[in-house]
Amino acid sequence: MDKRFYITTAIDYVNGQPHLGHAYEKIITDVIARSRRLLGYEVFFLTGLDEHGQKVQQAALSNGQQPQEYCDELAQS
Repeated sequence: MDKRFYITTAIDYVNGQPHLGHAYEKIITDVIARSRRLLGYEVFFLTGLDEHGQKVQQAALSNGQQPQEYCDELAQS
């Protein structure tokens, strides 16, 4: 039997600070991934950020930053 388990989260837009909804999804997904690991599965857990789009560019410029700088800063939070 192939004991691989793939799980992913939605990609978050980085046009603002993370909020409770972001944390809720990541925590629930992490619980599922950990429970599968305990059952002997090889788990592939993928998450990420969507750093492209007009809203991200607008948020960066209104914050006085370039989009890449803005995204990098928010990715650290």
